[in-house]
Amino acid sequence: MYVGKKVTRVDAYDKVIGRTKYTDDLCDKSAYIAQVLHSTIAHGRVVSIDTSEAEKIPGVVKVFTCFDLKEKHYFPTAGHPWSTDPGHQDVADRLVLTEEVRFYGDDIAAVVAEDEVAAAQAVRAIKVEYEEYPFVLDVQEAMKDGAPQLHEKYPNNILKHTTIRKGNYEEAIKEPGLTKVEGWYETPTVQHCHIENFICYAEMEGDRITVVASTQIPHIVRRVVGQALGIGWGRVRIIKPYIGGGFGNKQDILYEPLCAWLCMQLGGHLVKLDIPREDTFVSNRVRHSIRNHIISWVRPDGTYAARKLEAFSDQGAYASHGHSIVAKGAGAFPQLYPCDHVEVDAYTVFTNKSVAGAMRGYGIPQAMWAVECHTEDVAAKMGMDSLEFRRKNLMPVGYTDPFSKNELYSDTFNQCLDKAMEAIDYERKFKEYQNQTGDIRRGIGMSVFWYNTAVWPISLETSSCRMVLNQDGSLQVQLGETEIGQGADTAYSQMTADVLGVPLESVHVVSCQDTDVTPFGTGAYASRQTYTAGFAIRQTAMLLRERILKYAHELTRMPPYNLDITDGNIVRTTDGRELMTLGELATEALYSLTNSQHLSAESTSQIKSNAYSFGCTMAEVEVDIPMCRVKLLDIVNVHDAGKLINPALAEAQVHGGMSMGIGFGMSERLMFDPKTGRALNNNLLDYKLSTFMDHPRLKALFVENPEPTSAFGTKALGEPPTCSVAPAIRNAVYQATGVGVNEAPVNPHNLFRRFTEEGIF
Repeated sequence: MYVGKKVTRVDAYDKVIGRTKYTDDLCDKSAYIAQVLHSTIAHGRVVSIDTSEAEKIPGVVKVFTCFDLKEKHYFPTAGHPWSTDPGHQDVADRLVLTEEVRFYGDDIAAVVAEDEVAAAQAVRAIKVEYEEYPFVLDVQEAMKDGAPQLHEKYPNNILKHTTIRKGNYEEAIKEPGLTKVEGWYETPTVQHCHIENFICYAEMEGDRITVVASTQIPHIVRRVVGQALGIGWGRVRIIKPYIGGGFGNKQDILYEPLCAWLCMQLGGHLVKLDIPREDTFVSNRVRHSIRNHIISWVRPDGTYAARKLEAFSDQGAYASHGHSIVAKGAGAFPQLYPCDHVEVDAYTVFTNKSVAGAMRGYGIPQAMWAVECHTEDVAAKMGMDSLEFRRKNLMPVGYTDPFSKNELYSDTFNQCLDKAMEAIDYERKFKEYQNQTGDIRRGIGMSVFWYNTAVWPISLETSSCRMVLNQDGSLQVQLGETEIGQGADTAYSQMTADVLGVPLESVHVVSCQDTDVTPFGTGAYASRQTYTAGFAIRQTAMLLRERILKYAHELTRMPPYNLDITDGNIVRTTDGRELMTLGELATEALYSLTNSQHLSAESTSQIKSNAYSFGCTMAEVEVDIPMCRVKLLDIVNVHDAGKLINPALAEAQVHGGMSMGIGFGMSERLMFDPKTGRALNNNLLDYKLSTFMDHPRLKALFVENPEPTSAFGTKALGEPPTCSVAPAIRNAVYQATGVGVNEAPVNPHNLFRRFTEEGIF
């Protein structure tokens, strides 16, 4: 059995020696080079564009502007499954180039040249005249009457407002003896910072357009490119090679439609569009900055009587993933700490800033920052130990969400907390760090998190798989679910090998998706892949196994129910005799003069279940109060991700997520000039990305409670590691100093402000 074992990644060798081909490696050198001209105002209209000087530059093929769009096909960019119900479709508010500017960095023109130098020179030579409008950068200011309006269809810039009402909040707060705890908590705009920037190239064959792109969602991109170009989706082919990280940025349709459009305008000539890092920060996608207001009413025994949340999500200039981000966080609020009386109001609001989309955690890192900072504040005001306060109020075993039907089957929270406490020596350190004085202080803090696996019942959840038996008994496996660096192909190989009964080395997962060939799947997002693909893999492998054994019956005269496949051999179960190898069977099946068969199987599994994934973080810090500086000394993440398919890959996922959480909690923030709306630190020098120099040794531990609804007992692990790190660091600083920093990150700027406000100097 391979599931549950630390097997080597199937793509490890090629990646280590540099043989793996990424998008740029595959593009022919004959490609024209495209570069995008971005707006230099935050809000307004393009009046005119003078391209005359740009067109004189040697090597420039053509300059295209927003005025060259003969037909305006608006398209959505969110990487969500399509719905035939218009009410469940994403907002179509983008054009490949726009004359209506809504943020500093909007796409208004593009240059196509023979080389990068000519393209860059041409972009700089273009002259643009604008009609400027007032702009707004603050999410709550954007909601006020009289604020600059970004989209006519959305008064007060509110893309969507949803509510959750449980019990009777107004009556519940009248209960005698309650303590009111209130706070505002805010997370900043951050960027994904994957190693490989977005890149794509496009060319035509006949009347069909092929786009090769660094994307997480090839089948969804196919549909959106068709919508953007106004052509049949079947005329579009998307190829996804290996990609150098995505973290949700590439769960959006970024520049595939523009690249395809440029190619078509040039008669189908090969065009490459490679986005530089500075543009990636601004003109791709960012994580939503969310401002939360929480009120809790607490009984003397430390239980919640009533709770209220208002969440204001900064969407930026266009809809992208829109309201689903803050809605997921809002949905977590009444579940993580169940309470009989809850009111939630969640708003997604347009501002004249970079467009916010999916990013690892999908709204839960922002929600856990607010909820877990607030939880610490509540425990402190009630004079209770924060750990015991959490144990008293956390979701109990047997809790079932009425919407998703998710159920907490195991005592997961307590198991994770106990394991983390032991790993970091929590009790001793907590006591030691109480009531400190002096300039250098230490603290230890914690945070828990809530997460859903996949997207059902909010959206379609489906996965298709194809398996083909080769002449030598090896297998090709194809899935629409994508390898984006996380090790998915290795997990798929392990699952396939176990169900079919073949050696792991006999399974070849075709890593690079091609929408002309690859069976349909919606891609990499929502920590869905191992969970959802598991259903399709098991179902397809069982179909192929049945067909193999039926053919083995023809060769051995043994009934299929007396046959099995073990370690790549056809075995008689009654006495364990190996009758033939799978390779011998496959060769005979393909080349038989009497019964030639191509043994393969393909199936689709629509998944109508979901699963909870939980865990916690504990962090130890040292705070230099005069310098307003935090040093992270120790950190541990503990996860219940169900049955681990590959413990080594699981640990690697947690380490990566912890690193992102450390940056989110301690240093990262994309800043915008309030006078112009321009991003001020859109480069890796000024944007303070966390590196290994900022990390202690990262500890990842697991509690394995197999998920009953899952094909292999597994559930979400890709995104959860990012969710609870930042508030754990904040809460450790709180214990060390007695000062809570409610606006992330806990960097010297925010610490200085809070220390000054609290008079700690």
